[in-house]
Amino acid sequence: FLKFWKQSRDPLFLLFSVAFGLLGTERIVAVLIKSPNDNEVYLIRLAAFVLILIAIIQKNRLKRL
Repeated sequence: FLKFWKQSRDPLFLLFSVAFGLLGTERIVAVLIKSPNDNEVYLIRLAAFVLILIAIIQKNRLKRL
C-alpha cells in the first residue's frame, strides 16, 4: 500500500499501510508478551481497525464532494 501511496498520493493507501504496519507490530508484540492479559495487543489491533475505518469513511466522503 505504501508503494501505491507514493504513486498516487491517495491518503487511503497511506492509512492502510500504517494500519497493516500496526497489525504486523501487534503480531510481534503478541508473540513476545505471551501473557493471558493482552490488553496492549488488543489496543494496537483496535487502533489499526480504527485507521482502516477512518480511511474508508474519508474516501467515501471525498467521492460525494
